[in-house]
Amino acid sequence: MAENKSYFFCGIGGSGMLPLAMIVAARGARVAGSDRSRDQGRSPDKFASIESHGIALFPQDGSGVAAGQTLVASAAVEDSVPDVAAANALGLLRLTRADLNAALFNAAERAIGIGGTSGKSTVTGMIGWILDRAGARPTVMNGAVMRNFADEATPFASALVGDATTYVSEVDESDGSIALYRPDVAVVTNISLDHKSLDELHGLFGDFADKARVAVVNADDPESAPLLAGGKVLRFGFSDAAAVRGSDFEPRADGCRFTVHFAGDRHDVRLRMPGRHNAMNALAAIAAARAVNIPVAQSVAALADFAGLARRYEVLGQAAGVTVIDDFAHNPDKVAATLAAVAELPGRALLFFQPHGYGPLRQMGKELAASFAQGMRTGDRLFVSDPVYFGGTVDRSTGSEALVADIVGDGGNAVHLTTRAECGAAMLDEAKPGDRILILGARDDTLTEFGRELLEKLADRA
Repeated sequence: MAENKSYFFCGIGGSGMLPLAMIVAARGARVAGSDRSRDQGRSPDKFASIESHGIALFPQDGSGVAAGQTLVASAAVEDSVPDVAAANALGLLRLTRADLNAALFNAAERAIGIGGTSGKSTVTGMIGWILDRAGARPTVMNGAVMRNFADEATPFASALVGDATTYVSEVDESDGSIALYRPDVAVVTNISLDHKSLDELHGLFGDFADKARVAVVNADDPESAPLLAGGKVLRFGFSDAAAVRGSDFEPRADGCRFTVHFAGDRHDVRLRMPGRHNAMNALAAIAAARAVNIPVAQSVAALADFAGLARRYEVLGQAAGVTVIDDFAHNPDKVAATLAAVAELPGRALLFFQPHGYGPLRQMGKELAASFAQGMRTGDRLFVSDPVYFGGTVDRSTGSEALVADIVGDGGNAVHLTTRAECGAAMLDEAKPGDRILILGARDDTLTEFGRELLEKLADRA
């Protein structure tokens, strides 16, 4: 990337925008940005960290937009937003996050794209860690903080800046931008209902896999079956159809273990993350690494030290005998996987869920309700607040009360309380030693802060 490039990121604190801004800045471009969350006083530590890397931040009022810049903004950002209006007045080129990321990705000699409804951030982090440990110096673009790469200087390490020749990135199907990417290795973790219909998803993921030299596909996922045809597919899973095959899964208090089989060899895998779904994520990462000639044994050794991602079943701590866990689960598949991991160990679960928008509730509310009702055990309780809402013209006619009614109708123990504070107070009243409190939701950085507040109150009570 030419050093004289200049970018302005509108919404720079977003989970997809922040790592891309860091990668572009580290490659020598001038980067500035704005974010509505910063203007509202939310997540000050994150924005201070961004500024510490030499990125200038401005109010989202158009004042930071200047001639010669390229505006990077979501396609959903309206022209009435002051930054966009200022860029239009100056005639600036506008790119979406995916446009810019795909350009960097497609320029790499070894481009590994990770798609799928669930698990792609974790698999991206795993692949990045395996390649880094193997000395490959990858550039990694992730949507979550990779704890192995986080340190005091870079606490929000959702990006790893390495060589331009190896680029590892999760890719997004929700807006169709997966079509922009030309992968050398295409990973599809699974396919299930999220933002689009299954017919649309089959087309998007099928095209993505067809472009690749090697497609790494989940052999256990029925919806991924159409992708398994052809000779360039490397299958992973726990079924006999998988080439990179897992067996003997065992949940443990500090994570899990299982065996991986490949080409007649077997290796014992130990993860510091719980859940069979994370074992499946590890199989995907091992297969992707094998597709770029990393030996399975080397991947297994790296994964033993993989610390996981922020907000992916992240244990925030324990107080008064109650463990508080922060998790990104927000769609039916992710909720089902998280609840399955919860059920592997004893102890009642008190679940808090903040839906990640009104639109998603209309799109998949029935399926979300089924995942909660089927995954909760006797004694587990769910507290649901109103959806996250940061303003705008979104249709708010379908809210959390409809979701809770469906969960209760399906046999789940759930209650709708309007605010997060009300839900927190109710969980603290209910919590007893041996319980686990889980904070579930997406699109809101302050969910982690909410979990830590609950932990502090439990400590005060103790």
